[in-house]
Amino acid sequence: MIHDILLILLGIVIGAVVGFFLARYFMKKYLKDNPPINEDMIKALMMQMGRKPNQKQINQMMKSMEKFNK
Repeated sequence: MIHDILLILLGIVIGAVVGFFLARYFMKKYLKDNPPINEDMIKALMMQMGRKPNQKQINQMMKSMEKFNK
């Protein structure tokens, strides 16, 4: 009786740990393949704020976004 309950609890814990790491792996892969913000989006955002960005500013924003995501 207790043996069965312990096996069920062990299975749930192992499943949760494996599920967590699989979800983490696939989410990182998805975000790497499909970044949430790209250079065109940054350029459009800055232009909406009334600034005309140059390439150096866009590159700085991209680097800061990459540093934030790591």
